[in-house]
Amino acid sequence: MKSQNAKAKTELSHRAYRYSIKVIEFLDSLPQDVATGVMAKQLLRSATSVGANLVEAKGAGSKRDFANYFTIALKSANETLYWLGLLRDAKKIDSDELRFLLSETKELANILGSSILTMKGKRQL
Repeated sequence: MKSQNAKAKTELSHRAYRYSIKVIEFLDSLPQDVATGVMAKQLLRSATSVGANLVEAKGAGSKRDFANYFTIALKSANETLYWLGLLRDAKKIDSDELRFLLSETKELANILGSSILTMKGKRQL
């Protein structure tokens, strides 16, 4: 039987994976112009990096490496917030999907941040 902590980590990875799929679907709906294309590529990289780093954390060789992957995932989530906000504020798109992605990105960032603080509180990193 999986521990509660292992279950939460697995659920977070699955949530980040589903989030990546939503971002990819969202990107397909964007206007096809030069500026939007550049922002879309950056958004794709940063948003999918969240989940990729959570997967990498599972294979970390030490507790410090594990925490570092979570930190990188948090930085990617923060970068994703930047690109989503830029798309919104540059009036490239305004949709329910954009609002959902902003909300989900903030929630993922909060979970990651809380996890990092918990890890740092439990051991010296």
